[in-house]
Amino acid sequence: MDTKDSDRKGKTLGPRGGTETSHVRQSFSHGRSKSVTVEHKRKRVVVPKPGAAAPGAGQSARNTMGQNLSDAEFERRLKAVEAAKAQEAERQAKEREAAEAREAELGRLRAEKDAAERAAREREIAEQRAAAAAEEAAAAESSAVAKAKPAARTPDAAPVDPAAAQAQAARAEAGRPVAQKKTGDRAPVEDKRTRLKGEDDRRRSGKLTIARATNEEGRQRSLAATRRRQERDKRRMMGAGGEREKIVRDVQVPDAITVQELANRMAERVAAVVKTLMQNGIMATQNQTIDADTAALIVEEFGHKVVRVSESDVEDVIVQASEEDRSNLEPRPPVVTIMGHVDHGKTSLLDAIRKTNVVSGEAGGITQHIGAYQVATEGGAKITFLDTPGHAAFTSMRARGAQVTDIVVLVVAADDSVMPQTIEAISHAKAAGVPMIVAINKIDKPGADPNKVRTQLLSHEIVVEGMGGEVLDVEVSAVTGKGLDTLLENIALQAELLDLKANPDRLAEGAVIEAKLDVGRGPVATVLVQKGTLRRGDIFVVGEQWGKVRALINDQGERVEEAAPSVPVEVLGLNGTPEAGDVLNVVDNESKAREIASYRERLSRDKRATLGSATTLDQLLAKAKADKDLRELPVVVKSDVQGSAEAIVQALEKLGTDEVRVRVLHSGVGAITESDVGLAEASNAPIIGFNVRANAPARESANQKGVEIRYYSIIYDLVDDVKAAASGLLSPEIREKFIGYAEILQVFKVSGVGKVAGCKVNEGVARRSAGVRLLRDNVVIHEGKLKTLKRFKDEVREVQAGQECGMAFEHYEDIREGDVIEIFETETVERQLA
Repeated sequence: MDTKDSDRKGKTLGPRGGTETSHVRQSFSHGRSKSVTVEHKRKRVVVPKPGAAAPGAGQSARNTMGQNLSDAEFERRLKAVEAAKAQEAERQAKEREAAEAREAELGRLRAEKDAAERAAREREIAEQRAAAAAEEAAAAESSAVAKAKPAARTPDAAPVDPAAAQAQAARAEAGRPVAQKKTGDRAPVEDKRTRLKGEDDRRRSGKLTIARATNEEGRQRSLAATRRRQERDKRRMMGAGGEREKIVRDVQVPDAITVQELANRMAERVAAVVKTLMQNGIMATQNQTIDADTAALIVEEFGHKVVRVSESDVEDVIVQASEEDRSNLEPRPPVVTIMGHVDHGKTSLLDAIRKTNVVSGEAGGITQHIGAYQVATEGGAKITFLDTPGHAAFTSMRARGAQVTDIVVLVVAADDSVMPQTIEAISHAKAAGVPMIVAINKIDKPGADPNKVRTQLLSHEIVVEGMGGEVLDVEVSAVTGKGLDTLLENIALQAELLDLKANPDRLAEGAVIEAKLDVGRGPVATVLVQKGTLRRGDIFVVGEQWGKVRALINDQGERVEEAAPSVPVEVLGLNGTPEAGDVLNVVDNESKAREIASYRERLSRDKRATLGSATTLDQLLAKAKADKDLRELPVVVKSDVQGSAEAIVQALEKLGTDEVRVRVLHSGVGAITESDVGLAEASNAPIIGFNVRANAPARESANQKGVEIRYYSIIYDLVDDVKAAASGLLSPEIREKFIGYAEILQVFKVSGVGKVAGCKVNEGVARRSAGVRLLRDNVVIHEGKLKTLKRFKDEVREVQAGQECGMAFEHYEDIREGDVIEIFETETVERQLA
């Protein structure tokens, strides 16, 4: 580079006369290099002007800060800086003191450890020296004795004990290094230190360090393995070199458990449990579930004790509470169920007994629900009556009435004799195994024949006392009241023979006769207390629901504080609507009730899932093929009580055939809500309300969405309407009606028309609009319609028997002389469900 250029360039980089330039050669890759000019700025020296006053300390500090501060601000900042410096100095002093204290403590601990190790080494050396001295003394004594008596060693002397010789040799061998110790040789001590250092190195060799972590020699021991080895070494050094004693545990094995959970309960490694399973032919990972039998086998193989537990153990509280103490039993009123055919006067008979008018409130004059009432006789005895509906759709409701009853009163009308529902009631009473009393009602009507009823009951194995049997029979009239006293006396007599007793001092147990969802009171269950006493405030579980008794209402509508055995009451305080027929059990606390209800709900859900999924591929294909042409009528059912909803669903499901069926999308209790309307709209289904109505938002939503809501109060009308609607889904039946036969006499070929058959109608009539079949040797070879039907040259609508005509078939011309034409008409017949 030219010197002039460099001087010129150097002058332009900084202030005039204030820089120095130099050259630096830079090297790059690929052999390239470049020279650059570097500028060095010289420090500027400020020379004070002569006669200028030297600034003060504060002013100098302010100039140094480069700020124009007031005296007060400057003093405040100066004090803050000094305080910060003092705090920093104090902190550093404390840190130094803490560091010195830590160093002193570490030094003390190190000194104590060194002193302990030194004392242990000196003690061990002293013991070795003492043992060596004793061995030397013993060896010297034995050698002296051997020299003093040389003659004693003769061929006849006793043989030398080989064990003693080996021991002496070992003592001599052990005594050799001690002589070196006496001469002042410190080699054995150095060997001991070397050995201890080697053991220490080996003990610390498994610890994870940065060097080991960054080493690429391969897989290293895990930290857990290193800790286990250290524990083994520690136990060996402390004299416990043997294996640890096996700890036998009581392992709880439920119905299903994962492999990992089983290993945790046994305190065993998961890998060992998986290995044991594989040895037993079970390929399972740690997250898979095994059954209780397999888990018990694995627990026994590991040497632990199996404790079988099950989720159903939560109900052991109820089982224990159901045990009766015979010493505390007291008499209770009998529970009598009124059964019989519809319109045989069951409710009217009960009205006459209760001196009320219950039947006036029933729709259509029939009982729609199970009613529970308690009646006090003139003698002071109490009897609990259950009034069951008589319609066939309420079969399950009558069955529940028979399950909780003590005595069955079979009501048979004297003017109507034994009917199908009467036979059904007899079957339920026999299945329940309870005594029966026959009440022959309506004897005041003209044409009543009680003996006919007694005779018809013989065919059902019911032999009354008047005919030499054991079944009590009473002729009664609900209108005139005749025979009611005799009926009550027979019930009391039968109850006395049964000797009905219950323990009122135990936790209550009862059966749900009916359940409903009340708008103002919530879920309400009609419960018949069977054992114990149900009190307000008791916590109970019923089916999949639980609750706390908020109120008890008897059959007169009065609030009571408790309900004794055989007393029917309405229970308020449930968290949901139970199923009619569920058992109510009182438990000690709320947590048990929640646990039992949750277990039952989960069990029911799993059962439904199992029933839905337990199908094979062939079954699924067969079902899909069967459902391909199956039509469904979806409906949403809402009822006032649970029993009515169940009976309606059962009645609707019986309406189905192979071609059409009624599918209940949802059934429940309570008023019709907007959610019901939404479900019905999504499935294009009507809503059926039985003794319930839709609330205002639901009515408005149904009007907007076009959802049909039908209200019913009599089950006959409901079933008939649904049957008619389902019948509309049936494909119409097509029937054929043969109207005539014709024989082809000759075949003509007509241009523009094709082959035309010259026929003679032998039987019936031939019509242009009818269907035809072509028969050849009594075999159908074609079926279709006529293209033309002519009489001479004219097109006619029909030809009578005995006349000749011309026929041509649509899209078919393979006709021959001698063929027979069968003429028929079809008609469509609408089908109805049976």
